[in-house]
Amino acid sequence: MQRLFSTFASGWPGAGLLLQRLVIGTLLLHQGSICLINATQWAVILPQAVGAAAGMLLLVGLWTPLAGTVVAIADGWLVWSSTGDPVSSAMLAVLGATLAMIGPGAWSIDARLFGRRHIQSSEL
Repeated sequence: MQRLFSTFASGWPGAGLLLQRLVIGTLLLHQGSICLINATQWAVILPQAVGAAAGMLLLVGLWTPLAGTVVAIADGWLVWSSTGDPVSSAMLAVLGATLAMIGPGAWSIDARLFGRRHIQSSEL
């Protein structure tokens, strides 16, 4: 699993990744909830629901490369199918792809589960 993550950035870069994950996740959940209330076509509901589920994973930073890839595919589908606002879907697709490439950052569940461990030897 370590090969999926380049590094778990901390400091200002880690804070930027946390902010990016929070903004993308919140927008995906908002977009998905509005779609589920108003839409009637499965061609719109399915990618929005998948995007909202991936947005929840991005909010907590769990399986970030997979979730970012799913966001890029789902919102790319929405851009291609010409439903809704193509500009916001394109922006979310690109941001999801960047998170898939960069990784979650130090403040994520991924960093706790898959980050490097420091092993200290105890001398007798």
